[in-house]
Amino acid sequence: MTALELGKKIRNGELTVRQVVEQTYEKIAMLDKELQSFLSLREKEEVLLEADEIQEKINSKQLIHSLAGVPIAIKDNICTKGITTTCASKMLEHFIPMYDATVIDNIKKAGMIIIGKTNMDEFAMGSTTKHSAFQITKNPNNTEFCVGGSSGGSAAAVASQMVPLSLGSDTGGSIRQPSAFCGIVGMKASYGLVSRNGLIAYASSMDQIGPMATNVSDCAALLEVIASYDSHDSTSVKVTDTQYTKSLINDVKGMKIGLLQYKQDNPLDESIQCAINQAKENLKNLGATVTTVTIPFTAKQVLSVYYVLACAEASSNLERYDGVVYGFRSDKDSSLSEMYKKTRTQGFGSEVKRRIMLGSFVLSASQYEHYYKKALRIREYICSEVSRLWNDYDVLLLPTTSVSGVPIKEKMVHTTKEYEMDCYTVLANLTKLPAISIPYGNDENGLPIGIQLMGNYLQEHTLFQVAYTLEKNMEKEKRSGI
Repeated sequence: MTALELGKKIRNGELTVRQVVEQTYEKIAMLDKELQSFLSLREKEEVLLEADEIQEKINSKQLIHSLAGVPIAIKDNICTKGITTTCASKMLEHFIPMYDATVIDNIKKAGMIIIGKTNMDEFAMGSTTKHSAFQITKNPNNTEFCVGGSSGGSAAAVASQMVPLSLGSDTGGSIRQPSAFCGIVGMKASYGLVSRNGLIAYASSMDQIGPMATNVSDCAALLEVIASYDSHDSTSVKVTDTQYTKSLINDVKGMKIGLLQYKQDNPLDESIQCAINQAKENLKNLGATVTTVTIPFTAKQVLSVYYVLACAEASSNLERYDGVVYGFRSDKDSSLSEMYKKTRTQGFGSEVKRRIMLGSFVLSASQYEHYYKKALRIREYICSEVSRLWNDYDVLLLPTTSVSGVPIKEKMVHTTKEYEMDCYTVLANLTKLPAISIPYGNDENGLPIGIQLMGNYLQEHTLFQVAYTLEKNMEKEKRSGI
């Protein structure tokens, strides 16, 4: 049952919110011991009381939202008042926020039920969810494979149908990449459309909270809930039309689609290349014009710019974790400087330390001009080159990932191998543009494949229309046995 179908049954009286909550906890108890999606769950009795209150409001027509009473899981780097928010790090293992993030306020106003907080790569730094300080989340499609990252717990919770919806955060593909690995829909909205107030920062100029769902319609409905202007976020933008479900139109006739290629692409798995080719042909058959467009920089150049800037911002954002104000603090220290050193050594995992050190290096006086300032100039060039494409195209089509899955036991020979998994997703973050990943078939091992659509700034409506059309076409082909 989709989230919208579930909400409709609740409003029609076919299901009660209490029944839905009971069934959700039963399914989590049955599946999550193996999958390890959740880092924490709210007390069931507390949630059932909340469910009864929401049911009363639904019955009295005080709550009429299409997602009222629907359960949702929240990535554990989004602040939730009174609920532990750890960022999957020992540094914040016992941190309980005193306020709700703006997106959480919006979810509560809609009458949705927060079930728990999901696992992630520590401080959202990683592409596998193996960098969590507490557990490794497994892919529901094949538990020997990685779930992707960093929003891996949120993706697995939806893909396994423990919850119909979840929230993730996306700094370089952390919603779209695990969505592709798990066979669900995940979206990074335009930068500023969704408030970052209450999101624990990784790289502030690229971080964005976004929806994860089993289908495009549910994804659009959840984005309607969380998209709002927020005076507490200086990067928030005012948008007059956030009725994204109105854009769920099965029609791409006359649209111009650009099949995006880098000057030198990373090699794709054959199954992913086949999915891209199939999507291209389907769009043509549905009345769109699809042409190949090559941008004048390589995937590795884009990745290099992203990691220089992201790590620099991470180094600045994470310097606050020194053991003085909040979070983990080492004991038995002989001096303040030793306490700083031991706190960070013991509190941060290896991947977080690696990125902090890289960020500190590129921000150092001797390297600032050579790395950080140069990366900023190249980012500006990338943005200007991509912005030109919107004169000729409505939407860009590209892979979400270059591979369809990574075995959990596989050790990356070089750390950069994991970084390269983000080569097709970081472009949207650098340019602050919206992008959505939708499932598009399976590889020879039965693992899901995701394809990605990118749109112009604040053109989520167009993205949803193209994604919805492709989704409906895939469903039609399945029914026809093609």
